[in-house]
Amino acid sequence: MQLPSTLLENAVAEFSKLPGIGKKTALRLVLHLLKQEKGITTQFGETLQKMRNEIQFCETCYNISDGKICSICTNTGRQKDTICVVENIRDVIAIENTQQFHGTYHVLGGIISPLDGIGPEQLTIEALVKRVRDNKVSELVFALNPTIQGDTTIYYIQKKLSNYSCNITTIARGIAFGGELEYADEMTLGKSISNRQPIHQYIK
Repeated sequence: MQLPSTLLENAVAEFSKLPGIGKKTALRLVLHLLKQEKGITTQFGETLQKMRNEIQFCETCYNISDGKICSICTNTGRQKDTICVVENIRDVIAIENTQQFHGTYHVLGGIISPLDGIGPEQLTIEALVKRVRDNKVSELVFALNPTIQGDTTIYYIQKKLSNYSCNITTIARGIAFGGELEYADEMTLGKSISNRQPIHQYIK
């Protein structure tokens, strides 16, 4: 793509690094910003920089947070004895949008996938075990993508928690095997949360 300005070309190159943004879409975004007042583009850049520099991860559940503990963990209206285990922050957002879950979360930061070099030690599994051990957790709800890697992760954590009396469930398999939570519609995901089943029905 031939552009009349190196500065414009550099800006397009940076935007096109974002997922789902091609060169043409990046160019449209950059040209749109050029049409705005300088104050608007300055605020846009400062907001992104502030977000990147100041955002934190919750010390309890590893969700994104403005402080040491996220707003979900500090919410007195949440059911602290119920923890929903998810792969990443996008899954927290997806489940929260269903408004069907009223407990807290635990973000693993991925799933066990030996082929990708991801083992249990790269995830927050030990922190999850500690939460169950140190707190009165009555139910652990697994909301991982229904894949072989997701089931492997559930099986591993279930074994780690075999000495605790915590009830372990998983969301109902209303989501197609091999699918991803963030792309499921809110009604399907909401029903999956509401109709969660004992883990032994899926993991043998």
